[in-house]
Amino acid sequence: MDAPCTVPSASSAAGEADLLHMRAALEQARHAWALGEVPVGAVVVKDGVVIATGFNQPIGKHDPTAHAEIMALRRAAEILGNYRLPGCELYVTLEPCVMCSGAMMHARLARVVFGAADPKTGACGSVLNLFEQDQLNHHTALLGGVMAEECGQLLKDFFAMRREQLKQQRLQAAAGEGSQENGAA
Repeated sequence: MDAPCTVPSASSAAGEADLLHMRAALEQARHAWALGEVPVGAVVVKDGVVIATGFNQPIGKHDPTAHAEIMALRRAAEILGNYRLPGCELYVTLEPCVMCSGAMMHARLARVVFGAADPKTGACGSVLNLFEQDQLNHHTALLGGVMAEECGQLLKDFFAMRREQLKQQRLQAAAGEGSQENGAA
């Protein structure tokens, strides 16, 4: 059994390869945004090469499991012809949730690198750290906070845009109701 991991500081542990792969994950997150999905992106890397990508698609696919990480893991498993992904690393722009963390452990990933922390559902240290559970038979190395500012800013910008859209919709609805009332008078 592998030893439990800790989440080292990204500033001290992130290398050039980590930054390169996180940029690729950010590009995937932008694909999600373009489809109106929460902008989270992921890439699976083996031997320094991106072999699979994914981005959030639960809304468009009507699938609660269609998180960026799951989409990338599924594609990597297809490409490698194995549901186990030993020697692979997953880079994701947002700290994984419990579902995705469980899938990563079942895939036997060597390493998970994430960008922004998720204080509401993060399962890599923010809410809990599933990877530190001694009772589990596989432990994946973690590195959190790689390009955290850029990853977090993308999410903040997305949700600010969504709030503005909702505000505009409410204003238009209110204006429509007001003109209907004036026409009925």
